[in-house]
Amino acid sequence: MANEFTGFNCFMKETDEVGKAYIDMIMQQEKSSALDRKTHELAYISVLSATKIIGGLVYHVKSAKKFGASRNEVKSAILVGLPAVGLTIIDPLEAALKAYDEE
Repeated sequence: MANEFTGFNCFMKETDEVGKAYIDMIMQQEKSSALDRKTHELAYISVLSATKIIGGLVYHVKSAKKFGASRNEVKSAILVGLPAVGLTIIDPLEAALKAYDEE
């Protein structure tokens, strides 16, 4: 999954201060969150899956695993969106489980 951040890398390279402001906002949000890191990552995985942002999904699955999330927790986080978005989550589910199983 070498090209998982192609769009994001372009965004960061081409937007100068906007990209920096975006990262600053993310860092502030993480600092302010009442959720522990694992729960935050699992919630974000749900959102990324529902919106089909696969590049970010791969990164956050690996991060969730680092913070102690099990494969079943990652799978469950993705399946949370099934009633709302239907089978659009099947591609994110496959990408997430492949990313989790790497290494």
